Amino acid sequence: MPNHEEKANNITLYPISTSNFNPSRNKGIFLSFVSLILLGILPIISNSRPIELDALNFAFYLSFWELICSLPLLIIEMSHSDSGLFQKSLEKKVRNKTLIVMGITGIIFSISTFFYVFSFEKVGTVSAVIAIQTYPLFSILWEFLFFNKKKQPKEIIFTLIMIFGIYYLATGGTWLITGFSPWFLVVLIVPFLWSVAHVTIKNTLDKSPITPIQVTFFRVLISSIILFISSSLVNGLETVFNGFLNNEFQFFGFFMGLVYYLELINWFFAVKHVNVSVASSITTPTPMITMILAFFLLREAIEPFQIIAMIIIFVSLYGLLWSGFRIQKQLKIQSLTTPP
Repeated sequence: MPNHEEKANNITLYPISTSNFNPSRNKGIFLSFVSLILLGILPIISNSRPIELDALNFAFYLSFWELICSLPLLIIEMSHSDSGLFQKSLEKKVRNKTLIVMGITGIIFSISTFFYVFSFEKVGTVSAVIAIQTYPLFSILWEFLFFNKKKQPKEIIFTLIMIFGIYYLATGGTWLITGFSPWFLVVLIVPFLWSVAHVTIKNTLDKSPITPIQVTFFRVLISSIILFISSSLVNGLETVFNGFLNNEFQFFGFFMGLVYYLELINWFFAVKHVNVSVASSITTPTPMITMILAFFLLREAIEPFQIIAMIIIFVSLYGLLWSGFRIQKQLKIQSLTTPP
């Protein structure tokens, strides 16, 4: 599901042609705010679905509709240019390697899509959306283990603050291990899987010509296939097809799939105009949007410990963004002052 974590750290993985393109900061900021709203809406849609529609079938339906929504832009792109993986001049080895990576990440995202929906159902809209913001924790872990990327003291401090906030949230504000909800671990599966996908695609797609539209298409195509098979095996093929005949089920599946697809594409275009750190800082308060909507639309109670945990995690997220910006600035200065 929506993972700016992956996108924020890897936007260079999805090259977009920059010919005849003039970035507009105002447009980028506006699009980032659009992403903020869309991300805040998604959990509300998920928990507003009929109680009879279980998480696995819903994950399949929303992925199916997301796939359908991705087709128009894919067809338009293919009809206007020989781009991305469809370039005639592209080496077969590069194309096959990219397709393999997309297949692997598609499987990962199919699992994360299910747990994304399931976690909101089990933990609650507000707590789940706050916990999902902890993607940087796993990203930092994988970068250290696989890329030997050491972190600066400031980054470590803000990471510890985030862990502090997550533990507080997981214990329901009690600080007692006995108050820890096992379902909370289900929520953390989502950012964990996103971070695994991040590591999987990083090295392969850096030099791939695949476009954002194609990335999204292949991702939801694989996810739809995996989730269809899973739903059929668990709930029965007849149940899955009967769900397609239920207008209420398909309304929520279509609505969720459409909003999610629009958010993905909108984000890619937002970061064409502004730096990823700027866009990420704008979308960080996503839980605030969800919290407000959950209170008014779902009549979900907002607990003081959730607000406190959200503030702690916000501070840590903005701290990590600030630390990353400072490090990039220092590296840029060093590169300019270092003689060739």
